Amino acid sequence: MYAFRVGPRLLGAAAICLGVVVCSTAAAQDAPAEGAHQHDASRSGDQHAGHDMSQMHHEHGGAGAPMSREGSGTSWLPDDSPMYAIHVQKGSWQVMFHENIFLQFLHESGDRGDDQLGSINWVMGAARRSLGRGTLGLRAMFSAEPWTIGGCGYPNLLASGERCEGAPIHDRQHPHDLFMELAATYDAPLRGSTRWQIYGAPAGEPALGPVAFPHRISAMSNPIAPITHHWMDSTHISFGVVTAGVYGTRWKAEASAFNGREPDEDRTDIDFGALDSVSGRFWYLPTSRLSLQVSAGRLNDAELAEGGDTSVDVTRVTASASYHRAVDNQGIWATTLGWGHNDETGHGSNALLVETTVSLAQRHTWFGRFEIVVKSAHDLVVSEPPEGFTVAKLQGGYTRYLSSWRRFQPGLGAGASVGFVPESLASTYGSRANAGFSIFLTLRPEADK
Repeated sequence: MYAFRVGPRLLGAAAICLGVVVCSTAAAQDAPAEGAHQHDASRSGDQHAGHDMSQMHHEHGGAGAPMSREGSGTSWLPDDSPMYAIHVQKGSWQVMFHENIFLQFLHESGDRGDDQLGSINWVMGAARRSLGRGTLGLRAMFSAEPWTIGGCGYPNLLASGERCEGAPIHDRQHPHDLFMELAATYDAPLRGSTRWQIYGAPAGEPALGPVAFPHRISAMSNPIAPITHHWMDSTHISFGVVTAGVYGTRWKAEASAFNGREPDEDRTDIDFGALDSVSGRFWYLPTSRLSLQVSAGRLNDAELAEGGDTSVDVTRVTASASYHRAVDNQGIWATTLGWGHNDETGHGSNALLVETTVSLAQRHTWFGRFEIVVKSAHDLVVSEPPEGFTVAKLQGGYTRYLSSWRRFQPGLGAGASVGFVPESLASTYGSRANAGFSIFLTLRPEADK
């Protein structure tokens, strides 16, 4: 376990970076676009996915950005995002509860396939209130997967990342840690419509990558993690994060100092480490339907090298676009396009993800995902070639949500997938194309109205 410390050079660099951003932003007058956060009833795309949300749902307790914009960590969704959460007012606190629970049976075919019955799950609580000129927010997120996912993870052909029993995990998705997020934020006016925000978390997410897949609307009904996870949003559980940023009505610039090391095999503790990794991210929302981001980070000692005796640094660059559009009165079409690039000791690899969900009348949901990524022999635990293998995976499925019960909505779903490998891996996997399927029960809050 690492000591919790911050190097003086890292602090100085972060302070200079933040100072330049704050000063340059304060000098420029941020003129809000006309009607940037007003919902015109004549335009279906501006109806918050067909829901007439209360004023509490559109504002951060006095802050400038809509609550519907909040993704994982400090990331942003499009403003036209449905909110699958329960909101209540407790005195001066606005309280929110959110969860997504699956009970699933998974099957992956081929020589590296497997079957498993388990539960993919997480629960989240958040609270905020006015404090001084700004807003204080508290957030906690937990998962029971250390107990509900057996072995080294659930079957997910071509997935990779982290270690189990001293070896790299491959063709499985590792379980989430018990502590997924423990964070506090403070948000206050800076000048005009420009605001500043600070985020601190012993367990949280730095400013790197798109909205993490458990929080993306385009992935919410799909229980399976993307195989490109470790090229885009694997830092969504980092044990030690400080993020500072400034934002206007349609943009945000932010920088983080964080612990970039992967969690260890004990999924129930908090693996504090030095905040010696850095990242920066810029968001732009040209319309209420579209959210764009570019980000880059240097992850210190992020992954164990081949042999497991030393760690390697990773330089990561990502870009993504999320598009949400209302369908009829109570439906949503949500699509995310993401690209990620990892550079490890001079070896670079790219990943591309396209995922989409169409939900009608809060009952019928179809989801799909296509990914293509270059993975090393070390990632897949095979021999050669050093330049890596190009692999791909196609997924699709359907969830039938039932009538709400006490503001929660159960559902029954199924999915199918095909993983594609090059000819050089056909003998390892049994075939160049290996199929899989999933059957699951799910439970989430109904869309807040």
